Amino acid sequence: MYECFGSQPTAWAGKTYAEIEEIAKQDGSILILPVGSIEQHGYHLPVSTDTICADALAHEGSQMVFDDIPIIVGPALWAGNSPYHVNFPGRIDVPFSHLVEFYEAMAASALETGFDALLFLNGHGGNHNAIGGASKAIGLEHPDIDVLAMTYFGLAAGFIDEIRDSDPGGMNHAGELETSLMMHLRPDLVRDDLIEGTHLNEPYTHAYDDMYEGGPLSVHRLEEEYSETGAVGDPEFASAEKGKDIFENLCAELTLLLEEIYEQNTE
Repeated sequence: MYECFGSQPTAWAGKTYAEIEEIAKQDGSILILPVGSIEQHGYHLPVSTDTICADALAHEGSQMVFDDIPIIVGPALWAGNSPYHVNFPGRIDVPFSHLVEFYEAMAASALETGFDALLFLNGHGGNHNAIGGASKAIGLEHPDIDVLAMTYFGLAAGFIDEIRDSDPGGMNHAGELETSLMMHLRPDLVRDDLIEGTHLNEPYTHAYDDMYEGGPLSVHRLEEEYSETGAVGDPEFASAEKGKDIFENLCAELTLLLEEIYEQNTE
């Protein structure tokens, strides 16, 4: 089960300032900042789903390389941009421009300790452009630091078809993937008796249709236009077994990335 705040061996929040500095000063040191959101995830998942998944992956993947790579995971940044969920309760949102500035300020402060690389690990699709913009600005301000950003869904692209049972459109907001992950990471927070979603049938050919399907067209719609419950996809296909399989594969992919980052900063 997902560990509590600060208890992981890679947690910034559980260390003294001297311990953080010792990690940062080592050659090839990496800081991961997990990024999520607080927003509705249908009737069956908590509003913290995006933050929980990103934070859990950051810590588990880091722990797999902790003995060989100087690495630390900052406190999960729960603030996100979710204006399309405006008509659903439970959202704590930050305007896009403020969010970019917030990410920049948080990273700039943390990087003063002396890390060689920074990775934003995002769990909310609506943050994708914000972390991209922030990472570019941070990179310009810190030219000697490798600054990277990614949304964790993308790490599953190479293996997800071997695990999923839903058709394209089934892995979206609170769909098969996120529900499975939460069943594995935090089963105590999943309302099994309320699992319900609406399969996404996007009318535009070149628009997003699934976490792993779709084209370049961006279409603005409010979430209730896709689903009355707020869950978009097929959470009925989710299981804890799938969640475990997906999470373990995600961790393996993340460790490969962390090893590459380390190698790039120790050459």
